[in-house]
Amino acid sequence: MISPVQVQQKVAPQRVTGAFALIDSLVRHGVEHIFGYPGGAILPIYDALYQAEAAGQIRHILVRHEQGAAHAADGYARATGNVGVCFATSGPGATNLVTGIATAQMDSIPMVVVTGQVPRPAIGSDAFQETDIFGITLPVVKHSYVVRDPREMATVVAEAFYIAQTGRPGPVLIDVPKDVGLEEFDYLPVEPGSVRLPGYRPTIKGNPRQINHAIELLKQAKRPLLYVGGGAITSGAHPEIKAIAEHFQIPVTTTLMGKGSFDEHHPLALGMLGMHGTAYANFAVSECDLLIAVGARFDDRVTGKLDEFASRAKVIHIDIDPAEVGKNRAPQVPIVGDVRQVLQDLLQRLKADKVERSSQQTQTWLKRISRWRQDYPLVVPTYSDILSPQEVIVELSRQAPQAYYTTDVGQHQMWSAQFLKNGPRCWISSAGLGTMGYGLPAAMGVKVALPDEAVICISGDASFQMNLQELATLAQYGIAVKTVIINNGWQGMVRQWQQAFHGERYSSSNMEVGMPNFELLAQAFGVKGMVVQDREKLQESVAIMLADDGPVLMDVRVRRDENCYPMVAPGKSNAQMIGLQQPSKLEQAIELMYCSSCNTKNPSTNNFCPDCGTKL
Repeated sequence: MISPVQVQQKVAPQRVTGAFALIDSLVRHGVEHIFGYPGGAILPIYDALYQAEAAGQIRHILVRHEQGAAHAADGYARATGNVGVCFATSGPGATNLVTGIATAQMDSIPMVVVTGQVPRPAIGSDAFQETDIFGITLPVVKHSYVVRDPREMATVVAEAFYIAQTGRPGPVLIDVPKDVGLEEFDYLPVEPGSVRLPGYRPTIKGNPRQINHAIELLKQAKRPLLYVGGGAITSGAHPEIKAIAEHFQIPVTTTLMGKGSFDEHHPLALGMLGMHGTAYANFAVSECDLLIAVGARFDDRVTGKLDEFASRAKVIHIDIDPAEVGKNRAPQVPIVGDVRQVLQDLLQRLKADKVERSSQQTQTWLKRISRWRQDYPLVVPTYSDILSPQEVIVELSRQAPQAYYTTDVGQHQMWSAQFLKNGPRCWISSAGLGTMGYGLPAAMGVKVALPDEAVICISGDASFQMNLQELATLAQYGIAVKTVIINNGWQGMVRQWQQAFHGERYSSSNMEVGMPNFELLAQAFGVKGMVVQDREKLQESVAIMLADDGPVLMDVRVRRDENCYPMVAPGKSNAQMIGLQQPSKLEQAIELMYCSSCNTKNPSTNNFCPDCGTKL
């Protein structure tokens, strides 16, 4: 068989198989790692992959479940911004990818997913391990292909990569029948970036008139708020967000997907907003007069009761996907375009027009937020007899502040979002789909992509058991992921909701019976296992875990009935949080009246408006 190197050195067409064309095209697109699991229909592709691995051009990571492959490719993409790639065979192999594909689609993650398929003559005959994965995944992919002619392979791969990583990113499926992989043809490669799709033209630059309108609103606002989502991470708009926030002195709150887009140590940072966001971020969004939504989609976990979300504010909405602009909230200024490009254009206009504003214009607003920050801080509880989950996360953050963190889904995810202060692309979590079992394989993908970086997976005892088999992959390849299980013996968030909204009827949420000994489980896979139960041993144990040069699993026993607060109950506005430390002040903050002069909301117990001084 010809190696990809030989094809690259020749201009004339070479006689190769469809499988070779696929692997060679992946190599040409800069793919260095593939996560996958072989099977009958995809064996021709794995045979070509064998040759590429032998030539040192690409590396395959054998996962223990196809869902692990999809999540690993997802984590790889989130950490690097590059396209993640995963393989699976036909039938059950392909269907096992679906949850991972849907996770990537909901969070706009660029992936190329390659599945094997039964031979072309057998399609539609209910052949062994045949499923219509093209049809099954239609609702959860950005685009998809069935390659019926090997001559199309190079073009399909080039188009798939272009589609996956441009505009609003997402997963693209390539389904390859077995005989297409085996068939020989005269191959001419297609270079990256050379394809053009006439019907697909993402809007990159924002409308100049809309940008001018946005600047006018920014100049007038007294209580502005930047609401930043995952689109800012995708576009790499961190410097521009910082510049605009500082220029106008605008506080910044982020979504779960937007964590890391703004330095959370910055005095203008409010942390995450929404169902389990900080109280001061949620009060701020309820009181702002201008909301600048940057790469965010007004998700229900962010908005709470939608008609009361920023209900007194004008809205500027910047997003590359026109379908998201106005979908849940109609903005006064819609701007479709790449977030970074739009913000750069806005900053250039500010500079060209020498747009300044009084440093005092938002000072009253910032002082009010500062009071909320003091009155309703995030609290790390301590108990005499047991660790709190928050203590564990704070200690991890203290010892590994620059690490890449992945999480699973549930209470531990929300505590992690509250207490970790991550840099760009260092926060990796399933947000839109909320996929349990995501954390460990995602961390595996991050560590493969960035072998010199510390990678920590924070999981729950229930979530971890969804994909624990990937410990074997960590052991096989020596992937030094550190996994910390926040172990309370429950499906923690389910238990919290059952306690709060279902009369404390804990139906099928207790995980204690049948829970494995995680330390011994890790050892059985050839991974170092640890157990921590005492506060006195936490600091030392975390240090030992981080210093180890291989994968480590740490089981930390925490308070069983700890709840995650603040919390916005379903159907309530973001200002109506439960679980705050000072409920009387919460009620005072909710019972507000409007200033007749400047239309500012103010506590009814105040005699004068803090914004304009008018007597109330």
